Amino acid sequence: QVQLVESGGGLVQAGGSLRLSCAASGRTFRNYRAGWFRQAPGKEREFVASISWSGGNTQYADSVKGRFTIPRDNAKNMAYLQMNSLKPEDTAVYYCALAPRPTQYDYWGQGTQVTVSS
Repeated sequence: QVQLVESGGGLVQAGGSLRLSCAASGRTFRNYRAGWFRQAPGKEREFVASISWSGGNTQYADSVKGRFTIPRDNAKNMAYLQMNSLKPEDTAVYYCALAPRPTQYDYWGQGTQVTVSS
């Protein structure tokens, strides 16, 4: 089973930046699409961003376009979420996930808290 560990969350002022990391261990990370999701209290989990295994295709939620990027480094078994121009509305627990097959996010981390204050 693939294991994912997120790190880099914390408290930041509005307008600031954070870089979340997702470290993967186990089999064939290189072939998996990587995604980031988030969930705020009382809200459903929502999609944030994803990147194909090659890095050639990225997708972003409308709410984060132009502010977030999702680089990855397959040689290091790492995926990232670079978050700039943070807003209080970005406050949530952020999860990384891997999809061995299209639309099938089978592997999930335990999440890291991001809190953005005014």
